[in-house]
Amino acid sequence: MPPPNTSWPLALSFTLLLALNLLIAPHAVHAQLRGRVGPTTSTAAKRASKVCSVLDHGATASKSSDIGPALVAAFAACKSGGTIYVPPGEYGMSTWVSLSGGQGWALQLDGVIYRTGTAGGNMIYIEKAKDVEVYSSTSQGAIQGNGFEYHKDNKNGCRILRLSHVQDFSIHDLALVDSPLFHLFLESTTNGEIYNLIVRGGNKGGLDGIDVSGANMWLHDIEVSNRDECVTIKDPSQYMLIENIYCNWSGGCAMGSLGGSAIDIHDIRFDKVYSANCNQMFMIKSNGGGGTVRDCSFDNFVGRHNAYTLDIDANWSQLKKAAGDGVLFRYLNFTGWHGSCSDGNRRAPVNIVCPDAKPCYGIRVSDFAVWTETGSKELYKCGNAYGEGVCLKGGAAVGGASLAGYAVTTMTVASAPSGWNAPTMAADLTTLGLSSSIPIPPVPTTFFPGATPYSKLAGGAAASAAAAKDRR
Repeated sequence: MPPPNTSWPLALSFTLLLALNLLIAPHAVHAQLRGRVGPTTSTAAKRASKVCSVLDHGATASKSSDIGPALVAAFAACKSGGTIYVPPGEYGMSTWVSLSGGQGWALQLDGVIYRTGTAGGNMIYIEKAKDVEVYSSTSQGAIQGNGFEYHKDNKNGCRILRLSHVQDFSIHDLALVDSPLFHLFLESTTNGEIYNLIVRGGNKGGLDGIDVSGANMWLHDIEVSNRDECVTIKDPSQYMLIENIYCNWSGGCAMGSLGGSAIDIHDIRFDKVYSANCNQMFMIKSNGGGGTVRDCSFDNFVGRHNAYTLDIDANWSQLKKAAGDGVLFRYLNFTGWHGSCSDGNRRAPVNIVCPDAKPCYGIRVSDFAVWTETGSKELYKCGNAYGEGVCLKGGAAVGGASLAGYAVTTMTVASAPSGWNAPTMAADLTTLGLSSSIPIPPVPTTFFPGATPYSKLAGGAAASAAAAKDRR
């Protein structure tokens, strides 16, 4: 049924729009999206138009070479329609590239690019482009950032891949490994699809996996290992679906940090997120500021050995307090959360603390069964928060200025919730590197316990396994 502030006619119109899009979209359109995602020109059509191999533009398959100038030249030849092709092999990269503009082009990365340069910024920066595909046809393509060379001295460097103001695009079947800073940074992107992707970073804060802002984005079948953001929504964002996400020794998924004066995030859905050995299963981080986060759902989260679980923190101490009386959170739904947390008495698995001047409302927590791995009790904490379930204060069907703030209340849970369980996955990491080289992992074929990926690997499981063997 529609959320509390959605009329039935609007809901029916949106359903009809989704049904019509199913007839034309290359992938099925799911709830929370508002139309088709991905490139408008097929992979085959781009290759049939033109292929611009970097080997024909001066590149050499050698780690001691610099693929940067050849990438720029190949892009110039194919940016109006065609495929920039990086054949299988190993390539060094000492100069960064900016791929600006163009339409109907693809970057087919079947080789492995190794960072050798020392500049900041972005190894590959794509901006102001339309109908774009970045992928590996073999599922063996990768970018190795060699971030350990910085991290062993407690320093940071460049991002691996950044997209800005790009629409109708996809990124898939790639490995982004050991970035000196962020791995994949998406800002103001629309109609995008990110899938069959693995991010493997270092055990250090500030090495974000995927940060995304924009509209109408589908991110699915993704594994992230690092010590910071797994998949995080940034402001402004709307109509995004994030599902089948494997946060494997990571900071965990999040929204924020929300420090602006006019935050505008709505219609975001996370579904089927597995988190193991993470800082949190999901956190919304703010401190002052203004604006709204509304009409979002967070369904079917499973985790184990995470420090925090469900955490809305309007006084997040790691963010400098911004001017304003806080972000308003309304109509957020959390359902189907199962698993265990490291210590539920020390860090409450439910912590919903909203701004004093802007109590949140329409918050709903149901089917929540997370138990502590340490001790025999856990806590739920709520403050300035109205809704249904756990420690939320009821009696407020609608919100407004009349809602009164209230101090944090603590609810003690003295026995394990019915139906709780803490499943594992075969690929769960037991450690994560930082000061030595991180091997390039294969793109996985499973991302959530019992769930089937939405898209098969471009290169097939056999090809991915062979690549993993070759890299050892």
